[in-house]
Amino acid sequence: MAIKKFITGNFYDEAVLFPAVKKVRRAGYKIQDVYTPFPIHGLDKELGMKDTDLHIAGFIYGITGTTVAISFIGWMLAIDWQINFGGKPFFSLPAWIPIMFELTVLFSAVGMTLTFCWLCQLAPFVKKDHFNPRSTDDTFVMAVECTDKTNEAEAIAFLENAGAKDVQVQERETGWWFGRYDRESVVFGKKVAAV
Repeated sequence: MAIKKFITGNFYDEAVLFPAVKKVRRAGYKIQDVYTPFPIHGLDKELGMKDTDLHIAGFIYGITGTTVAISFIGWMLAIDWQINFGGKPFFSLPAWIPIMFELTVLFSAVGMTLTFCWLCQLAPFVKKDHFNPRSTDDTFVMAVECTDKTNEAEAIAFLENAGAKDVQVQERETGWWFGRYDRESVVFGKKVAAV
């Protein structure tokens, strides 16, 4: 995994954070993310993030559940083991609607949950790094990604002028990896120290 440099700044007020995000983006710096202790309405739009496509995945999972339900019930009751239920036809679609609905909801809910966890890299065994532990308590942390063209001193001064406190340069591994925080792990033959 590659190690990248980030310039992080702490913001203690939401009213200072929003204009800072606009200034940083207008200046051409790449904001890796803004870590907040609670959801902030409209921050995703300010960061230029596009809307999620999770609803499309939910639709595909739901259609898959409906198809599995109608195929399995049809095969089971109309082809493999035909039973006469009070004179109803073997392929009795109205009687199957509750089961089809439940499998549609089940496939959609479980599929979207697993997709969300995969996209957000959430799992009990996944080790994620925090730029500042206070971002889960009372601080908004903006992480600006450094490129080859980034002048670190200018970027630090820019963030401080935008209202950031405790601005510093940090190096982090990109992506996510398997392991635990409380001890060293071996990942692909390399030792990864506990954070």
